[in-house]
Amino acid sequence: MLTAQDTTAPRSADATSGWATVCELAQLEPLWAEAAMVDGEQLALVRMPNGTVYAVSNQDPATGSFVMCRGIVGSHGDRDTLASPLHKQVYDLASGECFSSADLTLRTFETRVESGSVWVRLVPEASARAAA
Repeated sequence: MLTAQDTTAPRSADATSGWATVCELAQLEPLWAEAAMVDGEQLALVRMPNGTVYAVSNQDPATGSFVMCRGIVGSHGDRDTLASPLHKQVYDLASGECFSSADLTLRTFETRVESGSVWVRLVPEASARAAA
């Protein structure tokens, strides 16, 4: 698990690329979501057993509460999912699509793992190019 020090240490995204290093991959337990703060954005990071790491907003789209890091990790067919701990809406971790309510979407962020570090892109690629 990430410690309070790990999740509250100031982190910021590179202004030109939008990428920020968040934690070490080894700090994320498979099938468990962890909270992290980057540039004031609360994220929920989810590591799957195959090594895939997802980053989504920690804010529950249905209630506005910052609780998604306490959600239930699972799957819907071949799609990795995260269920809200409050009302159990189930979201696709890759797209943010809600399976139970078409009007809800969980914000997702691009991730990568390099040299054992988890990176998250807070700024979409097109926005990062425009800022450069």
